[in-house]
Amino acid sequence: MRIAIVAESFLPLMNGVTHSILRVLDHLQERGDEVLVIAPSGHDGEAAGRVKGAEVHRLPAVPLAGYTNVRVALGGVYRVKRILAEYAPDVVHLASPFVLGWRAAQAAHQLGIPTVAIYQTEVPSYAARYGVPFLENWAWNRVENIHLLSSRTLVPSTFALNQVRGRGIPRVRMWRRGVDTARFSPAKRDDGWRASVAPGGERIIGYVGRLAVEKQVEDLAALAGIPNTRLVVVGDGPQRAALEAALPRAVFTGFLGGDDLARAVASFDLFVHPGEFETFCQTIQEAMASGVPVVATGRGGPLDLVENSRTGWLYEPGDLSAMRARVQDLVGDDAKRRAFAAAAHASVQDRTWPALCTELVQHYADVIAGAPAPAQKVSKAGASS
Repeated sequence: MRIAIVAESFLPLMNGVTHSILRVLDHLQERGDEVLVIAPSGHDGEAAGRVKGAEVHRLPAVPLAGYTNVRVALGGVYRVKRILAEYAPDVVHLASPFVLGWRAAQAAHQLGIPTVAIYQTEVPSYAARYGVPFLENWAWNRVENIHLLSSRTLVPSTFALNQVRGRGIPRVRMWRRGVDTARFSPAKRDDGWRASVAPGGERIIGYVGRLAVEKQVEDLAALAGIPNTRLVVVGDGPQRAALEAALPRAVFTGFLGGDDLARAVASFDLFVHPGEFETFCQTIQEAMASGVPVVATGRGGPLDLVENSRTGWLYEPGDLSAMRARVQDLVGDDAKRRAFAAAAHASVQDRTWPALCTELVQHYADVIAGAPAPAQKVSKAGASS
């Protein structure tokens, strides 16, 4: 196949969207497909290059206010349409589309190229967290317009499936996320690393993720004072300084990747994720693959990932006393925690990236087979509207 992936965010920024794209690129490279990635430029304005066999076309971009490593691509629909027309892909993959993805959805529609749109980020719900609740309806209108234009929408969880169908979006299918069960494994547990962050032998309560407003990491303050525990926060982001002040006894490691991340996660005794706006939550799946039980909020992706009283605990959104009680339950009972850990590890062993990417390629094939005839040629003025 000849595939264009339009990435709302991409390297050097590492997040859930980038991580998924990289795993897809691994699979497409192995298959021998031709791939173009269209993405915002990085902060140093690097030129187009290649990543995992794919050509990368960078568009001029500016930093998002308050979150400088997130870049927003500039330009109109016509610029993206010109790139797609020249590349002539069989299918366009829209990765968590919102700004650049909206332009690409319009461009592909005008060119008659089928699109697979990945609903991965609950952007509209971020509005209230960022103090602009009046933008939520506008953001939902944008999301709806993108997915109404798309040949197929893929969602990562039952919650997201019901959410987008409830907005009237048709042609929706489930596509979960894979996990690298060789990289994330109980075998990576490291007593030396544990001693470096919890020298008193405390039980380690871990969090992994961006330190941003929508992740609600400040809720972890509710865990302060639980005896014989140490909170370890892995990740970086614009909220780091505020969180270090709010969680003075926590260990902040900064961003970790590769083997360093796998070692840290496997060395936790318990993983806690307080965010309420996760359409999937890949870090929960990585913790489970590492043999670590999970306590998470009972909304969004965690509802599919965590089985109450078997692989971890879910608590009602906002009920921080329940979160604390669930954490105390597991850190205070070694036998129960080990049983939950074993069940968590077993529950994700068949969720490999190759299997999930094979599903994705079938979605590509489906929309290519059912693609409508090319749309009528649109004038330059109309294309850039």
